[in-house]
Amino acid sequence: MHQDTLHALNEARHAGRAIVRAVDLATGEERLIDPSNPTSELERAAAAAARADRSEPVEIEGRSWFLSVHNPPLDLVLIGAVHIAQPLSQMAALAGYSVCIIDPRQAFATAARFPGMALSHDWPDEALARKPLGPRSALVALSHDPKFDDPGLAAALRSPCFYIGALGSKKSHAARLARLKAQGFTEDELKRIHGPVGLAIGARSPAEIAVSILAEMTLKLRADGGWERFAVRAQA
Repeated sequence: MHQDTLHALNEARHAGRAIVRAVDLATGEERLIDPSNPTSELERAAAAAARADRSEPVEIEGRSWFLSVHNPPLDLVLIGAVHIAQPLSQMAALAGYSVCIIDPRQAFATAARFPGMALSHDWPDEALARKPLGPRSALVALSHDPKFDDPGLAAALRSPCFYIGALGSKKSHAARLARLKAQGFTEDELKRIHGPVGLAIGARSPAEIAVSILAEMTLKLRADGGWERFAVRAQA
C-alpha cells in the first residue's frame, strides 16, 4: 500500500467517511473511491460493496480488481428511553450498531434499564450538536413527545444519516410533518422520515415493533431501491 493511500484511508476513518480501495490485481494500480456518488462501473461496484460491508474481487471492463471496503462503524441514536427502546437497543447492538439513548428524563434513561448502552440526559439537539450524525448513522424518535422527538428529527434531517424513523400513528405523523414543515423543511426532505416507523409486519409487542424497525433500517442500509422492491412484493 502506498504511503499516500494509507494517509487518505486514515483521514477518511477519522472523518467517519466510507472509502473503498480498489487494487488492480494484474498491475497493482490503486484507486480510492468515494462510494457516496458513483458514476463509473467500477465506482458503482465499489458503492455496492460498501453498502454490503463486503470486500470482494470484481471484473470490470476486462480488468480484475479487488475492492477493499473501509466503512466507519454503524451507530443508532434513539430519542426516548421508552419500552420499545429496550429491545431495539439490544437487537441493534447485536447487529453491530453502537447505540446511544437520548432522554433528558433521568428516571427513564438509566443503566439498569439499558445495561451497556451509552446514555445522554441532554436535550436531543444539544446531544446531536456535540456528536453529529454521519452517513452510517440511524436515528429513531420514540418518545411520542414533540419537545423531545422534533429537535432530534430536525437534527437528523440536517445530517447525512442513512435512516430516520419516528414512532406514531399516521395522524400523529402528519401532525409531526406539519410542525417540521413550519420549521422550513421541504416535502422532499420530510420524505426521509419513515413514519409510522418500521416495516408493516403486523407487529404489536415492543419486541416485535423493534424487529420491524431494525428490519426497515437494514433494508435502507443494504438495498439500493430496496424499499420499492419490498413494497411491490408486499402488494403482490
